[in-house]
Amino acid sequence: MKITCNGEIKNIDPGTTPVTLIQDLDLNPDTVVVECDGRIVKREEYDTLILTEGNIIELVRFVGGG
Repeated sequence: MKITCNGEIKNIDPGTTPVTLIQDLDLNPDTVVVECDGRIVKREEYDTLILTEGNIIELVRFVGGG
């Protein structure tokens, strides 16, 4: 199944959730904000929202510094 993630077409397995996608990209879910089709996904939905064909996902990563 295909989605667009940060402007790139990605193939994902059916049943993929935002947290699964984040982990597959070797990112820390605690440092990523997920937008799905223009809507910010609440953190409590990261492991329950099932991504579907054609979703447009934006992952915004926060990096600390000083």
